[in-house]
Amino acid sequence: MSNVTQGLYQFKQLSRLMLPILVTQFAQAGFGLIDTVMAGHMSADDLAAIGVAVGIWIPIMLLSSGILIATTPLVAQARGANKPKDISRIARQSLWLALIVGVIAGLLLQIMPLFLDLFRVPEALHPKASLFLHAIGIGMPAVTMYAALRGYSEALGYPRPVTAISLVALVVLIPLNYIFMNGIGSIPHLGSAGCGFATSILQWLMLIALAGFIFKAKRYQKTPVFDRFETIDLTWIKRILHLGLPIGLAIFFEVSIFSTAAIVLSPLGAITIAAHQIAMSVTSVLFMIPMSLAIALTIHIGLYYGEKNWAAIRKVQQVGLIMSTLFALITMSLIWFFRPEIIALYNDDPWVRDVTMYLLLFAMAYQLMDGWQVSAAGCLRGMQDTQGPMWITMLAYWVIAFPVGIYLARYTDIGAAGVWIGLIVGLSVACVLLLARLHVINKRCSLVPHDIPPTAKVP
Repeated sequence: MSNVTQGLYQFKQLSRLMLPILVTQFAQAGFGLIDTVMAGHMSADDLAAIGVAVGIWIPIMLLSSGILIATTPLVAQARGANKPKDISRIARQSLWLALIVGVIAGLLLQIMPLFLDLFRVPEALHPKASLFLHAIGIGMPAVTMYAALRGYSEALGYPRPVTAISLVALVVLIPLNYIFMNGIGSIPHLGSAGCGFATSILQWLMLIALAGFIFKAKRYQKTPVFDRFETIDLTWIKRILHLGLPIGLAIFFEVSIFSTAAIVLSPLGAITIAAHQIAMSVTSVLFMIPMSLAIALTIHIGLYYGEKNWAAIRKVQQVGLIMSTLFALITMSLIWFFRPEIIALYNDDPWVRDVTMYLLLFAMAYQLMDGWQVSAAGCLRGMQDTQGPMWITMLAYWVIAFPVGIYLARYTDIGAAGVWIGLIVGLSVACVLLLARLHVINKRCSLVPHDIPPTAKVP
């Protein structure tokens, strides 16, 4: 098979796997989009409050669910190695770990409102931001267990059930938000804080739906999850944590730098926070494209990793980075040409609109770097290399980007743009280092025997 033919084959395979994942990611990003749009049409203070609350919730949620991403490469590897019993065991032990992590995350969110003063959040935003965090924390065990089952299903090559559930949930969220935000019957008017209650309820409904489908559908019967009860196996828990904790921390380091930007900007007033929240919401939705590709790369490379097919792994990487480049160019074009129309969906305040128009230029500037770095991270996860990316993301975002952003935003005259310049610097550093890491791992592939993983140390 020629290189061109191989490339086209891998492109088709990645596209087929990526498409339903992309729809799922868009649907899940749509949860935040719906919250932001509905809060934005209430008031600038409601939008600012949800911006602060989401800035706290999202990092904790992604750290927790990120740990469970380890389910995906582990199941994909077991699938490639033709070990169905291991697949079932991985899924069950992932659910145990998800329950523990979800409870811890939920408790952490209950105490986070105590730190709003420390974050210098304006007093007027405290009540709604605090109530949102209390409510959303109740749904955290559902979030993490759903992430475990999602990783299991997608790694088996069945992403569509997750997609269907996410699309239905997206529709259900709108009336749930309306009920809790505006108040109906005995439910009081909660404003933007009502989004927390609605989302928490929705997460439990999604978990029940996915678990029920996996239990009944014939396609999962070769690797059943709920056919019997299995106690906690510390050996597997440690293995999942060894792989998953660095993934969760890497995602936390990256996403938290974006999410906490709203907190950094909070002293600059509600208009600035609202504009930043809109710009961040737009980029978060667009980020689902490279993120979906990265998940597909993790699954595809994980499968070849189980087969120990290093040549196929390198070809998938090449195709993936080309696709990432094309997608980044598309998102840059969308931001440039449709900024006014996009902003109009969120808010009609002229002051908010003007600031958002400016901030979206910075969002456009980092699309290429963002696409490359998340694709490289997805490739590395597929080869179960997670320690290196964790340290790289910590260095790029918290040692470099965060100080730069704070200094420019609070101690210079450029205001909110300072945070976004810091983000661009951090993403650029992460991109260069992750691609360099991927290059090193690929070189190891040609130096080790066929039956030794490329992530093993080479003398």
